[in-house]
Amino acid sequence: MQRWNPVVDPGWQPVLDAWLASPAGRGALDFLQQRGAAAAQIYPPDPLRALRLTPLAETRVVILGQDPYHGLGQAEGLAFSVPQGQRLPPSLRNICKELQRDLGQQPPMSGHLGAWARRGVLLLNTVLTVEDGAPASHAKRGWEALTDALIVAAAADPAPKVFMLWGAHAQAKAALIAAAGTGHLLLQANHPSPLSATRPPQPFIGCGHFSQAAAWLAERGRAIDWALDA
Repeated sequence: MQRWNPVVDPGWQPVLDAWLASPAGRGALDFLQQRGAAAAQIYPPDPLRALRLTPLAETRVVILGQDPYHGLGQAEGLAFSVPQGQRLPPSLRNICKELQRDLGQQPPMSGHLGAWARRGVLLLNTVLTVEDGAPASHAKRGWEALTDALIVAAAADPAPKVFMLWGAHAQAKAALIAAAGTGHLLLQANHPSPLSATRPPQPFIGCGHFSQAAAWLAERGRAIDWALDA
């Protein structure tokens, strides 16, 4: 992992600063330094990218992922997104499949979701780094204290938002969101992974979350554009 830039959108900065000063934040950075010194390959190179691309004041939708992709060149600091030129991982293929089914969009040429991030979709993994080929290798090392605080900050902000909770890991944050704020829409479904995307009782394929979010936000003057480059 390259040296990451701790500068984020000013709306998120107080949350980041509080975490950096906390035992959890210091522990996470110490762990990253130790793993880097051991020559571990850590992804992504820019763990806080979502907090720069999507300001708190402009956040309309929060999509929660779990772990960054753990393959070379895949993770780019935005949940579910991959850089241009990378093959779409299975979960992202199902996200694009549901976009096409729900909104009639043509399949995108790229799996890069930066366009969403710049339009107010916070693509936040709950753990922000991972090691090559080792899923969940950085779980419970301190990142969760930061991402929980970011979720609380988004929910406490009164501007209406849609929280898309896909899978049990994301759905475990529902109580945190409800306790922090009101006036938001929580949409829940299975994770888009092929292991669960079509399983009852809440299949991801067919959930209609993208059209539901667009309609709900438009009614509140916060329209969202789900288009991706075809």
